[in-house]
Amino acid sequence: MNALPARLRGHLAALRAVLVFTALCGIVYPLFVTAVAQLPGLKDHANGSYVRVDGRRAGSELIGQPFTGADGAPLRQYFQSRPSAAGDGHDPTATSASNLGPEDIVDTNDRESLLTAVCARSKAVGELEGVDGSRPYCTDGGAGAVLSVLGPRDAAGVVAHPTRVISVNEPCPAVPFLAGYKGVRVECGAPGQDPRAGRIVPVRGDAPAEPAVSADAVTASGSGLDPHISTAYAELQAKRVAAERGVPVGTVRKLIDDATTGRALGFMGEPAVNVLNLNIALDRVAPFRG
Repeated sequence: MNALPARLRGHLAALRAVLVFTALCGIVYPLFVTAVAQLPGLKDHANGSYVRVDGRRAGSELIGQPFTGADGAPLRQYFQSRPSAAGDGHDPTATSASNLGPEDIVDTNDRESLLTAVCARSKAVGELEGVDGSRPYCTDGGAGAVLSVLGPRDAAGVVAHPTRVISVNEPCPAVPFLAGYKGVRVECGAPGQDPRAGRIVPVRGDAPAEPAVSADAVTASGSGLDPHISTAYAELQAKRVAAERGVPVGTVRKLIDDATTGRALGFMGEPAVNVLNLNIALDRVAPFRG
């Protein structure tokens, strides 16, 4: 005859279950997975896929990193990674996307829009690489070319006869990217104005349909940690890197080819260039003398 009350027996059974499953799921299973991860062929990936140069860690083959100076400016002798929205940039403890989409085109008091971020990055990359950094719906100054058009609206919501037009992403005292819109002078964005009070009108401008600056040069990856760039972005940077290192462009292009990986499983995605491996190869083949 069991001397323990039924309620106490239930508590003891629950305690035994907790202890058993804690041991299995919290100790045995993690140790088993860790042991399997250390098998040849898996160990490198499990431990972070570190790339070593002269015995020292230069970075991870799987996690992107910036190649900038102490002032945050790009080091001209190196290929640059794509932008990152993970923490302060390429932070593996804060991997994330910006969660902003193509309709995010109006700057606010606490952050710039995705459109302005793309425009500013494209302008900066164009200046760095010596190419036209213009893009559709971007101002020459690197902001989103967006107007707030105020006035009576028709049934479709169109303002046929504007009374005021404001360049919402160009705060005063900036000179608006357009002098006038439908016969009305365009104003700079004054503090405290609500751009949503008017009809939001993005202006395409006369930028080429195919910008010289590739898309991955101005947008972050979904994880914020992508270690690769497109072959187009690598090619865009080749002349600058070759000039900084005093080597023929052909030498740099050969290194790009060597650092290029093919499509996943032979058909998914596009060929991409691992920036860390490429920059390590550059230092080995064409050391920077500056």
